[in-house]
Amino acid sequence: MTTFHQLTATSLRGQLISMDDYAGKLVLVVNTASHCGFTPQYAGLEALYKKYAARGLVVLGFPCNQFGKQEPGDADEIAQTCYINYGVSFPMFEKVEVNGTDTHPVFRYLKEALPGVLGGWIKWNFTKFLIGRGGKPLKRFAPFTPPEKMEAAILAALES
Repeated sequence: MTTFHQLTATSLRGQLISMDDYAGKLVLVVNTASHCGFTPQYAGLEALYKKYAARGLVVLGFPCNQFGKQEPGDADEIAQTCYINYGVSFPMFEKVEVNGTDTHPVFRYLKEALPGVLGGWIKWNFTKFLIGRGGKPLKRFAPFTPPEKMEAAILAALES
């Protein structure tokens, strides 16, 4: 069986990144969108990243256009929303699919490990997955869960 650290994804700028680069880190994977009611969560995700990066937290953003076509732009437009509008400094990846036959392997793996209430489907943008330092998926958070409400789980995982 594949583990999280064996997976790869392409960055927003086209570089192939191994999830093994994040071995030993607490990873928060989020499917994002630039034109969603939850888009302001970028600010909260960035705040968590800045607050806990030195202790080992990394946030990985994966834009997705599958929900209401809320991520229609290309890499440059996505970058503008993330970096300029919200000051995002955590790694962003190319646009992916999180459901269906073309589901990106990262999300296929995470949904198998933490299927959620829809039995292996992602409900909407800004679904979040917390992965432990050893690569084990720990917890799944719903789109409506704001980043600040995840802080206790992040602290517990950082301290374990």
